[in-house]
Amino acid sequence: MPFTIAIVGRPNVGKSTLFNRLTGKRQALTDDEPGVTRDVREGKGQLGDLEFRLLDTAGLERAREISLTARMTAMSQGAITEADVTLMVIDGRAGVTPADKYFADLIRKSHKPAILVVNKAESGKVGSAIAESYALGLGDPVAISAEHGEGMGDLYEALKDVRRGTWKVEGEDTTNYVSHAMCHDSLHLAIVGRPNAGKSTLMNLILGKERVLTGPEAGITRDAIAVDCEFAGSKLRLVDTAGMRRKSNIVEKVEKLAVADALHTVAFAHVVILVIDAQAPLEKQDNHIAALVEQEGRAMVIAVNKWDTVGDKPAYLKAIHQRLESVLAQVKDVPVVPISAKAGFGIPALMKACFNAYAAWNKEIPTAQLNRWLEAALDIHTPPLIKGRRIKIRYMTQKSARPPTFILFANTGDIPEAYLRYLVNSMREAFRLPGTPIRIKIRKNKNPYAKT
Repeated sequence: MPFTIAIVGRPNVGKSTLFNRLTGKRQALTDDEPGVTRDVREGKGQLGDLEFRLLDTAGLERAREISLTARMTAMSQGAITEADVTLMVIDGRAGVTPADKYFADLIRKSHKPAILVVNKAESGKVGSAIAESYALGLGDPVAISAEHGEGMGDLYEALKDVRRGTWKVEGEDTTNYVSHAMCHDSLHLAIVGRPNAGKSTLMNLILGKERVLTGPEAGITRDAIAVDCEFAGSKLRLVDTAGMRRKSNIVEKVEKLAVADALHTVAFAHVVILVIDAQAPLEKQDNHIAALVEQEGRAMVIAVNKWDTVGDKPAYLKAIHQRLESVLAQVKDVPVVPISAKAGFGIPALMKACFNAYAAWNKEIPTAQLNRWLEAALDIHTPPLIKGRRIKIRYMTQKSARPPTFILFANTGDIPEAYLRYLVNSMREAFRLPGTPIRIKIRKNKNPYAKT
């Protein structure tokens, strides 16, 4: 297994900026506002020939045990326990604070190797802070500027010294790294929905551990938190996202960044679980999120959370299906799975629906089989007249999958939307394509194999 590095420190010392620097991507949200990061974000990091698993944590703060801040700090302490090496980051401009001293003691008590990182050391103007930092008892400090990339060579040498002879380097066997790498053959599963619908609780339940923060407060999650795992022997990349409210209700800059991060996650997911609250099902914002998922061409499964609070369950489920048919006709037969993330109910059925939707999203239909279906569909419901002229649909072929995309050869490009919707619904039923968008592109072109 690769070594794991946890980046810890007070709020706003540059932990997420360092995380982005070491992963080579802008994965973690960064802003001048303290406390942007709340959950533990995981990524694949590299520095020179060193490869490692990287954990970005929330800012360490002393707080009351029942508060959100205390839960964030507890999650960060869990990352220290999980890590093989801890990078404690302090602000070189602010110098050493009492909070730094308190948390340096916690790191020492973990009995894990640690490196003290003095950040914001642009042009080496932090001499006094470096001198003060020796009092933390974490050894020789490393001065860097995560924002500008200064001092990365010194950090590389410090890491080599701490774990010399144990890091994986270029040319070595990296097969054990597969459980943490972003595998191309894994199912990328994004969990989206309105704030406080139970997305983070659902993610923890699937993972079987408390990996992301949960609580009664709405909007706890900010970063899109990705975790690689396995479920029933299949590889998953599971991503929890921030709750998405109506655009007009979003005022704070950090929330705007969080929603943008969630939308970015949807764009790169394979299957999206839309979590809706059984106590307030399919509100306008749920419909809007579902439409965004369809526009991005992602497969979708709807999880109705808090199912244990529903009274007449059959009538409730029927009402949801009717509502979906009216507001989300473009993705008919989206799987709807009742769950209770808090009570641990419905997860096997939910994951089965996700794997089925993924299979449909990847499905490739042989051309001969596709055209046999097309001939039958045209016989059942012939194309309408357009300006007194009969539409002649001659041939169909699949252009690509993910989502299934087809080219329809006809004598005109002006085929009514209603008839195309009939073809899509018939195809979805004939080839078992639940929960995935289907694209049909019309090509006004003669098929060389068609009879003239």
